[in-house]
Amino acid sequence: MADTKKKLPRKALPPDARIETLAVREGLPATPWGENSEALFLTSSFVHPDAATAAARFANEEEAFVYSRFTNPTTMMFERRLAALEGTEAAIATASGMSAILLMIMGLLKAGDHVICSRSVFGATIVLFEREFGKFGVETTFVSQTDVAEWRAAVRPNTRLLFAETPSNPMTEVCDIAQLAEIAHATEALLAVDNCFCTPALQQPVKLGADLVIHSGTKYLDGQGRVLAGAVCGSDKLINGTFMPVMRGAGMSLSPFNAWVVLKGLETLSIRMAAQSANALKLAQWLSAQPGVDQVYYPGLPSHPQHALAMKQQNGCGGAVVSFTVKAGQGSDAQALRKAAFHVIDQTRLCSITANLGDTKTLITHPGSTSHGRLSEDQRLAAGITQGMIRVSVGLEHIDDLTADLARGLHTLNN
Repeated sequence: MADTKKKLPRKALPPDARIETLAVREGLPATPWGENSEALFLTSSFVHPDAATAAARFANEEEAFVYSRFTNPTTMMFERRLAALEGTEAAIATASGMSAILLMIMGLLKAGDHVICSRSVFGATIVLFEREFGKFGVETTFVSQTDVAEWRAAVRPNTRLLFAETPSNPMTEVCDIAQLAEIAHATEALLAVDNCFCTPALQQPVKLGADLVIHSGTKYLDGQGRVLAGAVCGSDKLINGTFMPVMRGAGMSLSPFNAWVVLKGLETLSIRMAAQSANALKLAQWLSAQPGVDQVYYPGLPSHPQHALAMKQQNGCGGAVVSFTVKAGQGSDAQALRKAAFHVIDQTRLCSITANLGDTKTLITHPGSTSHGRLSEDQRLAAGITQGMIRVSVGLEHIDDLTADLARGLHTLNN
C-alpha cells in the first residue's frame, strides 16, 4: 500500500553528492526569506491553520512540525544531515550521547531480554546497561571487544542487541563490525555501533552491516566543546516506527539551539577529523619513542593489535584519540602508577584537563578516575584500563607545542 501521508520537503541535492557536500548542504529548504545559513527555530510549539489540520498532525497523518519535544525544523535539519553522512535512512536527535543509548534501549528492549556488550565501552554505558536496566530485567553479558568467539558464545535465544563502540574508549580497541553483524543477524538481533571516535567522516558502520549508529554529538560532531547532543541513526522503520513514539512520550529531546550548533559543526567535520587525526598519528609516534611511556594505544600505529582492521574499517585513518600508559619508576602498583599519571597530566600547560573529547583544543584526562571512575577496579582492569593510563584527545595545536607540553611531565617522571 502506497504511503499517502503528506511529507515535509527535502532540500534538492544531486543524488550522488559526496559526504563533504552533504555536510554543508543537506537539511531542509530555506524559508521564504531565503537565508543561506540554516535558520534557528527557537519555539516550543507551532501554529496550525485550522483544528482539522492540527488533529491530523497530532495523529501523525501528516508530517509537520507540532511541538519541539519531538518535531522542530532546526533539529530535523541536523537529523537529516547526520543520516545522510552516515548513509542511513533516518536519524533521531537526543539531548546527549547517553540519552541516545537510553532511547535505543527503551525502544528495543523489555524485561527478559538479553544484550551482549563489549566490556571496553565508555564507563557510563556499562553502568547504564548493567545497573540501571538490570533493575528492569534486562540482562547484559560483557565480552571482549576483539574476541569474536566470545561474542558468538554469549548469544542466547533471548539476545536482542549487540552493542560496541569502535575504537573503544580509552583503549582504542577495534572490533570487526562485519563479523559482529553476522552474529547478530544470525540470531535475529540488532547490532548497534557507537561511532563517536570516528564519526562518519572516517567510518560508516551501516556499510559494514550495523543496524544502528549511536553518536555523542557533544564530541566531534560539534567539535568545539560547546553543547551536549546525541543521535541514533538507522532505518526509517526503527527511527520513526520504534524510537519516535518513545521520544514523544519520554522527551529526551535535543534543544533547537544545540541542534543548530552541532549542525554548523558538521560543516567542518571532514577537514577537522583529517587534521586532528594527522596530529594524533604524529603524537602517537612521538610517545612511542619516550622512555617514560610504557605502551601507546592508537589504531594508526602498526604496533596496534587491530591496525590492519582499523585501516580497512576507518578509511585508512587512526582517528584523533591517543591513549598511553606511563612507567612508575620505583613501583608498579596501582598507587604508584596513578601518581605518575597525575604528574604527567599536572605538568601540562597547554592541554586542557577535562574528560570530554573531540574538541579543537587538545584535552587530557586520567580515565581510571574520571570517565571510568564509577567502575570497580576489577571492571577497569578487565577493560585494560590501569591507573597509569592517560587519554589524549588531540586537537589542532601545532604538534611541536603538544609534544613539548607532554615532555614536561614525561621527562621529570622519576625526579
